[in-house]
Amino acid sequence: MQLRKQSQLFTAIATLLLTTPLWATNGYFTHGTGAKNKGMAGSGLAMPEDAISVANNPAAALQAVGKYDLGIAVFSPSRSYKSGDSLANGHGGAFTIGPNDIDSSSNIFFNPHMAGAWEINDKSAWAASFYGKGGMNSNWKGGTATFDPDGPGPAPVTTYPGTFGGGISGNNGTAGVDLMQAFLEVTYARSAGENFTWGVSGIGVMQLFSARGLAAFAGFTETFASSIVTGGGPVPVPNLTNNGHDQAYGYGGKVGFQWDMTEKVAFAASYQTKISMGKFKDYSDLFAGGGAFDIPADLKFGVTFRPNKGLALNFDVEQIWYGDIDAISNPVRNVYACPTAGLGGTDLSSCFGGANGGGFGWDDMTVYKIGAQWSSGNDWTWRAGFSHADAPMPENEVMFNILAPATIEDHLTFGFTRALPSGNEWSMAFLYAFNNKITGPASPMNPFESGNPFDPTQSIAIDMDQWEIEFAFGWR
Repeated sequence: MQLRKQSQLFTAIATLLLTTPLWATNGYFTHGTGAKNKGMAGSGLAMPEDAISVANNPAAALQAVGKYDLGIAVFSPSRSYKSGDSLANGHGGAFTIGPNDIDSSSNIFFNPHMAGAWEINDKSAWAASFYGKGGMNSNWKGGTATFDPDGPGPAPVTTYPGTFGGGISGNNGTAGVDLMQAFLEVTYARSAGENFTWGVSGIGVMQLFSARGLAAFAGFTETFASSIVTGGGPVPVPNLTNNGHDQAYGYGGKVGFQWDMTEKVAFAASYQTKISMGKFKDYSDLFAGGGAFDIPADLKFGVTFRPNKGLALNFDVEQIWYGDIDAISNPVRNVYACPTAGLGGTDLSSCFGGANGGGFGWDDMTVYKIGAQWSSGNDWTWRAGFSHADAPMPENEVMFNILAPATIEDHLTFGFTRALPSGNEWSMAFLYAFNNKITGPASPMNPFESGNPFDPTQSIAIDMDQWEIEFAFGWR
């Protein structure tokens, strides 16, 4: 009966995960998983203490045997962008945004997780975990964009509502994207001697995605350009924007180890493979490769030093390979080679939706994390942490990244655990991600601003800060 209740609770949490918008702090990855890990800014890979630790390192399953976790985070990102004055103002092939000064709405999100671990024998264990790992969300209401809707055709330069002039399609022009991810992992771990443990996980993922207000980019898609090149004339572009949420499924794997070298020093590492995802067919005219949006590989390494029984110090490094995912890493300037971009290009694959289509231009990301945990008596444990990484978004990619701002670089966290007489416990973690603005001189902030893409005349700045508070309950 107890196992049946746990199974029902897992199912309920998974359903909630799949319907919850997510945001993240290291690009679109979270800064940590679980309240204890988040309380130390995502450090502590080498000191697993709860069941959700298996989401960070599958080798943690043996140390989590008999433990169960349930948690929920309340997350609030504040996002804004400001575009400056334009000399071109839509003329000469320019695509001018505003000038606008807008804050994104939709600023409160809820992100739950759950995990449990069970013993197989004294040398092995298995675990299951549900969690949301990342996501992107923006909701820009208002603003304008000015451009010539038919290029060299008879229509005049016109100002349309919406950040990207989405009102050209007859709606109010609200622009933005919404990406949601839910992970299910099944883990096996085994000891290889007294101080060494290894583990593997199979990962199943579901993604949901929607985009709004991008109708003005229809002429730069492979669907549209191929029709023009073959002499067929303009055609509708049905899979670019305003199609509601589309879903995709994928799978991958994770391996890890835990080595408790001495009573005072421990090492751990975990590697998650690139996760192959099905394509977003309803957005095949937006993402490179006809709607492909795989999840990048991720490597973590951590060391924990315990100078005394009540204190633990952590140093962790995480590497995220955004550069291997075309939809994320391709520069939006690839679109210049599209035959309909007006710059003499002849490469259909460089249009939006093509194999080499424009994307967000993100770089790989290396995150450095430090954290500490100390006990003050039998009932209370305290945590603090800090992490830093260079934002994955280059300055020359700001314009298209209005859809998915990724400016955060520094995180400060703290948290605690209160042990109960029953052996159960409550944990809390708080995050503040410091405001960071990515801006620069006018050139080359808006690549669509001028008929000469190397001499645009408009600057754009994006900034963001975030806070999160997570509560978790652990029981045996």
